[in-house]
Amino acid sequence: MTAPTTIEHAPVPLERDVFLRSLIRELAGTLEDVVGLREAAGYISVVGSAIGEQINADYKSALGTERLSRAQVARVLVDLKRRIQGDFFIIEETDERIVLGNRTCPFAEKVVGRPSMCMMTSNVFGQIAADNLGYAKVELQETIAQGHSGCRVVVHLQPASAAAEAEGREYFRKEPAIGGA
Repeated sequence: MTAPTTIEHAPVPLERDVFLRSLIRELAGTLEDVVGLREAAGYISVVGSAIGEQINADYKSALGTERLSRAQVARVLVDLKRRIQGDFFIIEETDERIVLGNRTCPFAEKVVGRPSMCMMTSNVFGQIAADNLGYAKVELQETIAQGHSGCRVVVHLQPASAAAEAEGREYFRKEPAIGGA
């Protein structure tokens, strides 16, 4: 018989990161069950949009610029995911699109079976690209949430025929209101 473990040293797999990822997973799952996948994705999109605006402002401030170039946008998308323990990388970068791959989701295993959580990526990427380059349509071609071994995300940068034919969400630069308000 082994000595009893103290509560503080009990082998319970709980810490802030796991707790927060589990919380988001359960919130997304509840939304998907109650209002459906499409509506759940919509709710998560609202949150992703706000987070995307903040991250975009943080990078522009840190880099001392009012607008990021296409090359900077591509690298910011990779860097922001790296900072939150994702493993995104650039597959292709042209004037028409940025194609990214990913080997590790920041939500780790908690994303599997919760495709609405991918709206965080779509909205953060879309907000950053559109604010700096004028337009973006984010196409989630493959996702870990859907059971793929990795993700393939295409950020279309022009509303050309390829973007028009792609399934995804469109994002546009928010122009300041006339009169400064």
